Amino acid sequence: MRNMFQGPKSTWLWLVIRLYVGYQWLVAGWHKIVDGFDATGFLQGAIAKSVPAAEGAKPVVQGWWAAFLKGFALPNVGLFNFLVPWGEFLVGLALILGFATIFAATMGMVMNFAFLLSGTISTNPNYLILQFILVSLGGAYAGYIGLDYYFRPLWRRALARLLPAPGGAAAQRA
Repeated sequence: MRNMFQGPKSTWLWLVIRLYVGYQWLVAGWHKIVDGFDATGFLQGAIAKSVPAAEGAKPVVQGWWAAFLKGFALPNVGLFNFLVPWGEFLVGLALILGFATIFAATMGMVMNFAFLLSGTISTNPNYLILQFILVSLGGAYAGYIGLDYYFRPLWRRALARLLPAPGGAAAQRA
C-alpha cells in the first residue's frame, strides 16, 4: 500500500491535501496577524477545563498540560501571541508552496496536538489526520509538486558535507 502512495502518480493527491490544509492554516494565521491575537483568554479557559465540571466528571484538560499552560505558557503569553499567528501563517504558506513540506506538516501537527490538549476539538482532528497522512504516506513525494522538488537535492548535498560518512572516519580509511 505504501508504494501506491509514494510515486510520481500520487503527487497530485498530496498536492490537493497540501493546498487544502495549507489554505486553512494560512487563513487562520492571517486573521490573527491582521485582527490581533491574544492567547490569554484561551489559556485561562484551558486551565479552567482541567477542573471537573461536575461531581464524578473527568476534566477535559489533563493536569500535566494545565500545569504547563499555567507555569510556562501563561507567564509567557507574549511569546505565544507571536508564535501562534505566525506559526499558523508560515505552516500554511510552506504547505501551499510545497516548501519543507514534511517539516511544515509536522509543525502543524504539533499545533493541532497543543490545541487538542487544551480542550479545543473544532477541526483539529481533521487537520491532524490529513497532516499525519501527508507525512507518513506521502513522505518525500508530498512536496514533489512544489519547491521541495528543487530544494531537496540542495539540502541533501549540504547535509552530506556536514554529516560524517556512515561508519565514521575508520570506514573511510579502509
